[in-house]
Amino acid sequence: MAQIAAERSEPAAAAVANPAPLGLAAFALTTFVLSVVNAGLVSSNGINDVLGLALFYGGLAQFLAGMWEFRNRNTLGATAFSTYGAFWLAFGFTVWQKLLVTGPILGWFMLAWGLITLLFFLSALRTDLALMAVLFFLFLTFVVLGIAEFSGNSVITNVAGWLGIVTALLAWYRSWAGILESGQGPFRLPVGPMA
Repeated sequence: MAQIAAERSEPAAAAVANPAPLGLAAFALTTFVLSVVNAGLVSSNGINDVLGLALFYGGLAQFLAGMWEFRNRNTLGATAFSTYGAFWLAFGFTVWQKLLVTGPILGWFMLAWGLITLLFFLSALRTDLALMAVLFFLFLTFVVLGIAEFSGNSVITNVAGWLGIVTALLAWYRSWAGILESGQGPFRLPVGPMA
C-alpha cells in the first residue's frame, strides 16, 4: 500500500531559476531613474519620465518575479516582489491617467508604504545583510518622501532621491549576488547571511 501511495503522490517539482535577481533588478532600475529625478540630478518631466519603466519593468517584471517566488515557496520574496510590483503598476497607472495627487494624501501614501517596508525589513532579519540594507534604505526613502509631501519642501525631496539612489545601488548589488550564487559567474559577492 505504501508503494502505491508513493506512486500516486505528486511528482517532484522541477528545478527552476531563482526569480529574486530579476525582481531586485526591476526594482533597482525603476527606483534609480525616479530617484535621479527626485534628487534633482536631471532636468525632466518628473515622474512622467519613468512611466513605461514603472509599468513594465518595475511593475510587471517584478510582479512576475513575485509569482515565481510563490512557486519556489519563498513567502517573503513572493510577498515583497508582488507588493512592490503592484506598487509600481499602481503608481504608473495613476501617473498615466493623471490621477496622482500631491500633498498630504501622497504623504500618507508614502508613509504607509514605509510601514509596509518596515514589516518586510523585520521579516528579513534572518536572511542576509545585503537584503536587509535594501529594505532599510527603502524604508528611509519612503518616510522621507512622505515628509517631503507633507512639507512641500523640495530639498527634502532631493534627500529622498539620494536615499532612493542608495537603495537602488544596494538592490543591484543583491541582484548581482543572486545571479552569481546560481553559478553563473567566476566569483561570488558577499551578502552577509544571517541564518
